[in-house]
Amino acid sequence: MQTISTPTAPAAIGPYSQGQIAGGFLFSAGQIPLIPESMEMVTGPIEEQTRRVLQNLDAVLAAAGTSWPRVVKTTVFLTDLADFAAFNAVYGDHLGSAKPARSTVQVAALPKGAKVEIELIAEV
Repeated sequence: MQTISTPTAPAAIGPYSQGQIAGGFLFSAGQIPLIPESMEMVTGPIEEQTRRVLQNLDAVLAAAGTSWPRVVKTTVFLTDLADFAAFNAVYGDHLGSAKPARSTVQVAALPKGAKVEIELIAEV
């Protein structure tokens, strides 16, 4: 097993890692819209928060030596499913031709008041 840690993604805010590689796959921690350099939250609308989350996942993928075309599954947590269409537009634009399997669920709350959190599994 290999622990992934990169300064270009937010540092873990608890007893976990940004990701783990095991069995040829990267398993990422959930990413919320934290700015890595300042650890401040992006507090704007769902579109801005989603962009930041995807940028954080870009950094974790790069640190693991993989990329979005090798992502096999994402799990998306939204605090309001009314944001789904706006979230989905940003997500689709960012992933381009990559089409991993995905689950999206509404949750009561996310860390630091985030509106969105995403975790992923990717081949490495």
